[in-house]
Amino acid sequence: MEWADEGIVLGTRRHGEANVIVEVMTAGHGRHLGMVRGGAGRRLRPILQPGNSVGVVWRARLDEHLGTFTVEGLDLRAATFLAHAHALAGISHIAALCRLLPERDPHPSVHAAVCSLVAHMDDPVVTGALIVRFELAMLAELGFGLDLESCAATGTREDLAYVSPKSGRAVCRSAGAPWHDRLLPLPRFVIATPAGTPSVEELTQGFAVTGFFLERHVLQPRGINIADVRETLIAAVTRAGAASAA
Repeated sequence: MEWADEGIVLGTRRHGEANVIVEVMTAGHGRHLGMVRGGAGRRLRPILQPGNSVGVVWRARLDEHLGTFTVEGLDLRAATFLAHAHALAGISHIAALCRLLPERDPHPSVHAAVCSLVAHMDDPVVTGALIVRFELAMLAELGFGLDLESCAATGTREDLAYVSPKSGRAVCRSAGAPWHDRLLPLPRFVIATPAGTPSVEELTQGFAVTGFFLERHVLQPRGINIADVRETLIAAVTRAGAASAA
């Protein structure tokens, strides 16, 4: 069995003295693991850092085997993440979200979104906005997509300001005003095209929306806890965003 693809490194773990098991998010083969011989050595270690783009060739005797990767570095951007707390937390959170998907199940739109994210992680506010939208996309991939196209009460597409925590549907400002304390604020950047640059308050609201539905529909039923890395990401993004605004 053999195939070649391009992917983003999500993580690694040691396998024996010199080898590592590498996890990549690929375009055509989804989230895939494979062993890299000598991956713990000085030559390959910089290539296998999370966030790097790599070309991989996977080989195995049978399809269900772990198999081995031969890797080639394409864009070794991970070194630039070291100076930015939001980037380090961001790639860890992205990897945790990708692990919600079944292994070896192709999700080309998720791969494309991850590629876009890791290429734009120099700006903390842009990173935060993209990750909120990525979380929304992951909810949809997992079968729990939100309906933010029109108001659940009136059908209008104008002035959508809230999200119903019960239905996951958008609610316009006028219809939601009497129950605003029971609804989740819907920041404009989540649904606007182009998204624009959100404020720190809007980023916080966006993370609150996606966090609520991720926890209720995905994480809690599976007994998964990614709160620590997500809170680290949010804190880093909002802190950097507030400093930039000041």
